[in-house]
Amino acid sequence: MVTTLDVWYTADGRTMVGRLAVPDGPGPHPAVLLAHEGAGLDDVQRARADEYAALGYAAFALDYIGGGQPVADREWMYAYLAELHADPDRIRGLGAAGLDVLLDAGGDPGRVAAVGYCFGGAVALEMARAGDDLAAVAGLHPRLSTTRPEGARRVRGRVLVCVGADDPLIPAAERLAFEEEMRAAGVDWRMHLYGGVQHSFTHPDATAAGIAGLAHDPSAAAHAHAAVLDLLRDTIG
Repeated sequence: MVTTLDVWYTADGRTMVGRLAVPDGPGPHPAVLLAHEGAGLDDVQRARADEYAALGYAAFALDYIGGGQPVADREWMYAYLAELHADPDRIRGLGAAGLDVLLDAGGDPGRVAAVGYCFGGAVALEMARAGDDLAAVAGLHPRLSTTRPEGARRVRGRVLVCVGADDPLIPAAERLAFEEEMRAAGVDWRMHLYGGVQHSFTHPDATAAGIAGLAHDPSAAAHAHAAVLDLLRDTIG
């Protein structure tokens, strides 16, 4: 059995609303922090928290935009995400606020993983670059670039990124720069690259959004999800 609830909290001067899902029974539980796509926290991400909790993890789908809702104004979203990308400490603060909620709810501070989708992948990766105690970080179609590549030296855990080879938002040059960043820092990392796959391939509504470069790919999504679960089993149990 799983207990779920929406949690109101404050981060970056905004009221955030995230989805908490915790297995019934005594904790602490291995903890999974989830960071949503750039378009905001939606029902798909809330359901992910529930799914991880059903597997025995305390899970929190954080909110890094505010209000716990999808974004209606995409121009505003692009500008906001650009602001965040330029300020990695601000990104890390948004992630850390969500992590506080998760640990307060019974997540084991010694067994924490962060899983991010789209710009949420940047949130997870910037937390790792800041030296947060994360046993594992997974990014699915994540923003890979950073303004502080030197932070990779502070990464403590294993890193997995899953990327579509035809993703126009994560071009080959960005993938190569990330590879060089990880290698130079001696990080234990993996990159899964899916041929013919575009951005947001894990989101079931990506194709229906009608935005060039976004497309759901069920096969790649299933493979990436299985890879994340393997990573979690190997690192946090």
